[in-house]
Amino acid sequence: MPPARILVAQAIAAAAVLLFAVSVDGEGKGMVLSLERASHDGVGVSQLRHRDRVRHGRLLQQQQQPSGVVDFSVEGTYDPYLVGLYYTRVKLGTPAKEFYVQIDTGSDVLWVSCNPCKGCPSSSGLQIELEFFDPPSSSTASPISCSDQRCALGAQSSDSGCSGQNQCGYTFQYGDGSGTSGYYVYDSMYFDSVVGSSLASNNSAPVVFGCSTSQTGDLTKPDRAVDGIFGFGQQGLSVISQLSSQGITPYSFSHCLRGESGGGGILVLGQIVEPNMVFTPLVPSQPHYNVNLQSIAVNGQTLSIDSSVFATSSNRGTIIDSGTTLAYLAEEAYDPFVTTITETVSGSVRPLLAKGNQCYLTTSSVSEIFPQVTLNFAGGASMILRPQDYLLQQNSIGGVAVWCIGIQKIQGQGITILGDLVLKDKIVVYDIAGQRIGWANYDCSSSVNVSTTTSTGKTEFFNAGQVDNSNSADYAPFKLIPSVVVALLLHIAFFGVAPLL
Repeated sequence: MPPARILVAQAIAAAAVLLFAVSVDGEGKGMVLSLERASHDGVGVSQLRHRDRVRHGRLLQQQQQPSGVVDFSVEGTYDPYLVGLYYTRVKLGTPAKEFYVQIDTGSDVLWVSCNPCKGCPSSSGLQIELEFFDPPSSSTASPISCSDQRCALGAQSSDSGCSGQNQCGYTFQYGDGSGTSGYYVYDSMYFDSVVGSSLASNNSAPVVFGCSTSQTGDLTKPDRAVDGIFGFGQQGLSVISQLSSQGITPYSFSHCLRGESGGGGILVLGQIVEPNMVFTPLVPSQPHYNVNLQSIAVNGQTLSIDSSVFATSSNRGTIIDSGTTLAYLAEEAYDPFVTTITETVSGSVRPLLAKGNQCYLTTSSVSEIFPQVTLNFAGGASMILRPQDYLLQQNSIGGVAVWCIGIQKIQGQGITILGDLVLKDKIVVYDIAGQRIGWANYDCSSSVNVSTTTSTGKTEFFNAGQVDNSNSADYAPFKLIPSVVVALLLHIAFFGVAPLL
């Protein structure tokens, strides 16, 4: 795909609408989808923790050279006080039907509710119209038989079985007790492609996805209901694996979530390029995006935490998960972290405990008082956290601001999970082909540069209008400048007096 310059303008409206205007120089192609985020009104940290636990239960247990990239335009506001849900629209079947599906980096399979479906919600509090996929109504749909090798790929991500009709079935069980079951379908997925100097709509590629015939638990609740889940994991039946194997996209994806009240951001299938990017290897043979966290430092002083606390095993390790709202430390790391933060600021703030959370009363800017935190990873990569990356602002008491530690403790477990609280305002690259994850601090309201490798093996640098690379013979000087107009939610409220604990 040519280089992409993504300019996101936010407008206040009752619905989220995405419009693309494209200008292209040179040859290339790509696929464009919209990614939307719905928010619910202010809730407590305890509720955020509960929903994150639900999320963590969803962390389920080579290819042709790609020729394009896929841009998902992120909508919504990042605010831990407003519980968010990232989702996008996908078109499946012939004739094409549109479905709202949650973006999930902790699972692998794309699945949607099918007709008939036991327990599936028929309405949603997200102000979207739910749909049901009906395989007999699609002229291009075909079930996956039990003997099909793709059924074996599905077994890597779920409990698969065989129905009496020789259909390859699946069952996903989540840690919160909810679940879904159904069977795999092979059908067309439609998308917009950038080819040459035009935006070509309704191109398609065949993909395998799940047809859900039963749902239980939180999946059935209408307040946050969507049509299904879009898995972005590493296994063979993930859509990113399927599209890259067909030469449509790279075997990587990236996101940049804006942390300011304006929200928004970018999610792209491909690698966002930034000069300050640092990378750490993925832990091999893991079902999630596991990395080796080695130490934590506060104001440059390494905390006294046994390195075995972060070692990856069956019940330990560090997971990067953009679907988690907060961030979580293993118990052995959490206590020294909070103790050191409190000792560092004790002369400038008034510490207090609120329902088990360490909080602070302050009349000054937290960026002037609270220390910088550094997460150190294998390969020499460090993630720098500002105070706003580990603190959450609470309601005020007598005009004095209340800030609390947003990083939570996982009781009795050795898992560390880095969610949106620490990932915001950063480019994060999931280079699955290279088995590494990288990041760099970034203003996510700005345009980005994206690189990929063509089917001829040539590396192309997609200039987003920020960097001039015309002096490099290794990069093709293509330019794609879409203008994205985003209509956001009608009202984004800040509940200053709402209890969050």
